[in-house]
Amino acid sequence: MGQVEAWGAEGALALGGRRACTLVAVLVVGGRQVVEIERIVDALWGERPPYNARAAVQTHVSALRRVVGGVVVRRGGGYLLDAPSDLEVWNAAIAAGRRALADGDRGGAAREFARARELWRGAPLGGAVGRWADGRRAVLEEAWSAVHEDLFDVGGPVRAADLAALVDLHPLRERLRSRWVLALAREGRQSDALAAYRESRRLLVEELGVEPGAELRAAHDRVLAGEPAVEDAPVRTTPGQLPPDVVDFTGRAAELAAVTGSDVPLVAVSGKAGTGKTAFAVHLAHRLSDRYPDGVLHARLLGSRPDRVAPVDVLGRFVRALGVPATAVPEDPDELAALYRTVTAERRLLVVLDDAADERQVRPLLPAGRCGCLITGRTRLAALEGVSHVELGELTDEESLALLGSLVGADRCAAEEDRARDIVRLCGRLPLAVRIAGARLAARPDWRLARLAERLGEQRRRLDELAVGDLEVRGSLALSYAGLAEAERTALRRIGWFGLPDFTAWLVAVLLDVPVDEAEDVVDALVRAQLLDVTGVDGTGSSRYRPHDLTRTFAWERAEAEEERDALLTAVERAVGCWAGVVERVSVDFRTWVLRPEPTGGVEPPAGWLATVRTNPTAWFAAEQSALLAAVERLAELGSVAAATRLAAVLCASTFAVENQFARWWRSHTSALGAAREAGDHAAQGLLLAGLGWLRSEQDRLDEAADYYTQAADAYALVGNTGGRAVLRVLLGGVLRDQGRLVEALAEFDAAEPHLREHRVLARAAHLRASTLVELGAVKAALPECERASRLYAESEDEFGVGMALRTRGILHRAAGRYAESARDARRAHEVIRAGRQRLSAAYTAQALAKSLLRLGEVAEAAELLDEAFDTCHSMQDGFGQALVLRTLGELDLVRDRPVEACEHLTRSIRWWDALGLPLWRARSLRDLAIALDALDEPDEARAAREEARTLFAHHGSREAREPLVAEIPQGSLRTRP
Repeated sequence: MGQVEAWGAEGALALGGRRACTLVAVLVVGGRQVVEIERIVDALWGERPPYNARAAVQTHVSALRRVVGGVVVRRGGGYLLDAPSDLEVWNAAIAAGRRALADGDRGGAAREFARARELWRGAPLGGAVGRWADGRRAVLEEAWSAVHEDLFDVGGPVRAADLAALVDLHPLRERLRSRWVLALAREGRQSDALAAYRESRRLLVEELGVEPGAELRAAHDRVLAGEPAVEDAPVRTTPGQLPPDVVDFTGRAAELAAVTGSDVPLVAVSGKAGTGKTAFAVHLAHRLSDRYPDGVLHARLLGSRPDRVAPVDVLGRFVRALGVPATAVPEDPDELAALYRTVTAERRLLVVLDDAADERQVRPLLPAGRCGCLITGRTRLAALEGVSHVELGELTDEESLALLGSLVGADRCAAEEDRARDIVRLCGRLPLAVRIAGARLAARPDWRLARLAERLGEQRRRLDELAVGDLEVRGSLALSYAGLAEAERTALRRIGWFGLPDFTAWLVAVLLDVPVDEAEDVVDALVRAQLLDVTGVDGTGSSRYRPHDLTRTFAWERAEAEEERDALLTAVERAVGCWAGVVERVSVDFRTWVLRPEPTGGVEPPAGWLATVRTNPTAWFAAEQSALLAAVERLAELGSVAAATRLAAVLCASTFAVENQFARWWRSHTSALGAAREAGDHAAQGLLLAGLGWLRSEQDRLDEAADYYTQAADAYALVGNTGGRAVLRVLLGGVLRDQGRLVEALAEFDAAEPHLREHRVLARAAHLRASTLVELGAVKAALPECERASRLYAESEDEFGVGMALRTRGILHRAAGRYAESARDARRAHEVIRAGRQRLSAAYTAQALAKSLLRLGEVAEAAELLDEAFDTCHSMQDGFGQALVLRTLGELDLVRDRPVEACEHLTRSIRWWDALGLPLWRARSLRDLAIALDALDEPDEARAAREEARTLFAHHGSREAREPLVAEIPQGSLRTRP
């Protein structure tokens, strides 16, 4: 309460400079409680802390301990000063005085206030510097004025001159001026008292534009009436309206620290229904209450309800709680607001406004001066000036479990930890829901946690389970829902009924059948109402949204109750049809799937949105793939077979194939297939079984692929789809070729050819035939087939097909010993595939180019291509690609005369061929391995490898059966080998 000083048994202690004084001051103000290091850093350095601020604090604390000893204690994340101080005595005296006054003991109150006044030794916190010290000093100086005011009110020895000096320091403090006017009158100086009032009024009108408040006017009237008796002087009340603290409050440590560690006087807490905004604000207010000695005001504004409280009603209650007589409360709202600002301007109050609707409801209730204000509401009050925003979301898993444990008992939760985790997950980690679940379990100690978890797991009854006493999740959400416009309600219902994990505004546009701009307004309103969360911005620059799990359940309930099922299904199928149309339009950038459903008309994607997708379809697929999968599964659940089948099938041409999203591919097809089988739709079954065959082919599970293709052909036979069966024979022939069953593959192509009509299918058949003929060594016959495939791909505008046909032609030239032509075609193929952003296919064109370059002696470039290709195949879990590149790396090692490394790479490739069940490819790696073993002087092993390779080549009838198997290979001789 003056210069910062320390005293010990031997007298005064030398604290040191300004920073040491500031450190002592911040610890003293902490009141023997832990002061976080972050608050100490802020007090010592403000906005420009040193880079090693925490270490610097430790240095200063160590220096202080050398002076004052062990009273500076490290605890938790900060320090406390365990020593008495004059500030501690000051606070105790003031608190005792107010207790005595509340008990009617005016004499006792006067003694305590006088004791506090005697502690004052001049400007407080003398020697402490910085923004924090200035702020705390201002608070203490206001408290110094308040002590004189309180002492005057209880008849203590306060002179008019003392009050006049304080008025000079705080000219706008009306309470102080009212006591000054009365003190002058009490000393018999009525004319001076009236002059003091006139001067006070002039100042308030000129500086603030307001007339004097109730207390100052009452003092003036008393002087005029000649009644300045102390006994009748107004007594300032200290409201204590804060509800009890939440004893089991859990979590929110970061949010609490952010507010308690700052001096922000205005804090707005927002969040969706059930996030615990009220509990957070009450808990925070209890932690901050010691900063506001003049009390706490609290009001529930009911902003989430239709019968929200009018600001004028709250203002009347507040000013009466602050000591303004009911007869002095003006009826005019503007005058009442001005009176509220005047009364609060001279105090240090904390105002808590719970459940605010919007800025208009809050603005009149904001206190003046150095008062603090905590506001809660579902809507973020973005238009309030100078506000610090705190957004409350769901609790973390551990915070949710801790809250559940505090209600149920930690031992009970630990005994069924997995079920406890299920409960908090099904509650969406929403504090209100977790609290209700905990309360229900606490009321039923005979229940196992598994029982409640099972009941919560049923969507139809989940919100029924989350109700106890006056707590109910459904009711809380219903308040937000009731405040929506009809279009917003419809959007929320359909979003919940569809059940997607996330989405963009275009989906709402299609669900509502409105323009995208209008849908964006609807989504924005749902976000403001805290019924949708913004999850981020996807790769196309579109904002993505999702409802909380319990909000989704509530919306699903309202959809089932308020809309006809046909209308809901129509909206969902319209959205999925639009989605499938987009996939069809942009999937030309991906490999072409030769079996697609017939396109359906009537659903046109929004033009602007489609243009955005086309700028980066890969990013769009990456953002939408989870929602696309969920859409297929939801359609299958609803029995919408045609829509589910169409979307699942067109996804085969998307990133599900290109990026090896095998798990999603499997889930989409099996869910749609289940619905098709239940409906007896054989055409849909054929299409989906074909998709599963292609999936297994992509996964190198060729036996399963052949089986699915056979099942698909059988399904098509039942509906007389001859063309579809012919396409499946082409696909089956491709599997047979990969298995080394080359003659059987050609037979399938021959049988399919007469029934093929579409260019893209004919191109695929010609391409597969060409590659099979190359495998058989019929290079001359393969070339025209390859040229026909390229032409048909080009006519189909299939750049991917053109690129892969170029790769095959390059392989053909290499087999014929035309290495320059081979490298030319392989390089062009690689450029085309890379331009189409086909990562995995680019690994295959890189491998083909590397093989041609090895024959031309371009070893360095070949090595670089192979390294990149192997990384791609490995990251995308492509077993065939890894085996193929490993074999080519072995060839690279042979060219470099590195037989040890060659053996390692070739042995690894053989393991892959064996795992994949591809004996012809095993033979090719064995042939190269024999060369490496010869170089390592292992003739027996080399001979065995060579003989096995010869046997396999002969069995499959491949071209290698007619090629010489050289016994040894000098460095570089691969350049002359096919």
